[in-house]
Amino acid sequence: MMAGEGEIGGGSVGVGSVHTPVLLHEVLTLLDPHPGDFIVDGTVDGGGHAAAIIDSVGPTGRLFGLDWDERLLARCRARFAGRKNVALAHGNYAALPAILKTEFGGEKADGLLVDLGFSSEQLEASGRGFSFGEASRGEPLLMTYDDAMRPVWRILREEKEETLADIIFRFGGERMSRKIAKAIKDRGRRAPIMTAGDLADTVRGALPGRYERGRIDPATRTFQGLRIYANGEIENLETLLANLGAIVKPGGRAAIITFHSIEDGIVKRAFRTMANEGRAELLTKKPVEASREEITGNPRSRSAKVRAVKIISFGI
Repeated sequence: MMAGEGEIGGGSVGVGSVHTPVLLHEVLTLLDPHPGDFIVDGTVDGGGHAAAIIDSVGPTGRLFGLDWDERLLARCRARFAGRKNVALAHGNYAALPAILKTEFGGEKADGLLVDLGFSSEQLEASGRGFSFGEASRGEPLLMTYDDAMRPVWRILREEKEETLADIIFRFGGERMSRKIAKAIKDRGRRAPIMTAGDLADTVRGALPGRYERGRIDPATRTFQGLRIYANGEIENLETLLANLGAIVKPGGRAAIITFHSIEDGIVKRAFRTMANEGRAELLTKKPVEASREEITGNPRSRSAKVRAVKIISFGI
């Protein structure tokens, strides 16, 4: 599958305050949390996976949840208010070694979960321009999880046409990236692209009718590529994988959920290298995917894959 095909959503689907986390049964099986365990959820989001993990570790166990999106983190704080064995913090999972040192004196976890998808709350009416749907047309084109990051509207204005084409191709897998980048720059010279609707219209107008035979919205891969670039998602993932030994104790487990082939390939290669060097045991020789039943109930789970390892030594 070409990078980005089918990725329209992420880690959970929400209706009101109810969240259905993807691959929940599979994640719990792979992480295998026990009463008394210390588990880190590096992308706590709406707290769907976290709630199930808390039930598994019980009152003697602890969960530390981290998220880069302060708005979602605020809702998660409300959800787990009063739970003394739950700690939450705003931050990027790539910085987990430093965060664990500050918050827990460097204590390592029995298990780590990182869900690289983004939730329906981020996709729909996020106010940050993540979605190319009609409901998000007027949203400012930020596409960042953290206000400190450079928004996409600035990236479109400041980067050269060739650079934009490379971003859209590399991170979105969009074969028409050069045509799209040219259209973005042409449009920007007439009027700045400032909203999600501006960008979606520009991309759609640059591509032929019935593009991809109507399988996906023509703007899908461009939005994905720009979002990944704006948030440094690939660099963050590579940093996380390089530092697993500073996050998870020997004998502990790490599970990572991905939603497109770029991320899955990075996780697969890193885990295999760890296993070949005797630093980890592969718990998934092939990625575990959502069941037909889950996909029927939550279509966004169709591109979800989870891989997991058991840490053997410190030297990761």
